[in-house]
Amino acid sequence: MTKLYVGNLPYSYNDGSLSSLFATYGQVSSAAVIMDKMSGRSKGFGFVELQDDAAAQSAIAELNGKDVEGRNLVVSVARPMVERSNRDFGANKRRF
Repeated sequence: MTKLYVGNLPYSYNDGSLSSLFATYGQVSSAAVIMDKMSGRSKGFGFVELQDDAAAQSAIAELNGKDVEGRNLVVSVARPMVERSNRDFGANKRRF
């Protein structure tokens, strides 16, 4: 199974439309468009898991750079998530 990063998605895309886009390349295990927590709108990227590694490579070759609704997709193998340090940006720091 291969997990793909899909960037520069049209903001109109949802999980279903992302899954449909990749279904022609192989069996989609999961598809998720990342949404902004505050606004509930798409952040313009998502992740797709394809069952077959060869299908994933085919999808990368054919969809990376492809124009979808006026936006050129970025499709690549997803990198593992890296734990980030505290991101409070000083919100809880005391100021004197």
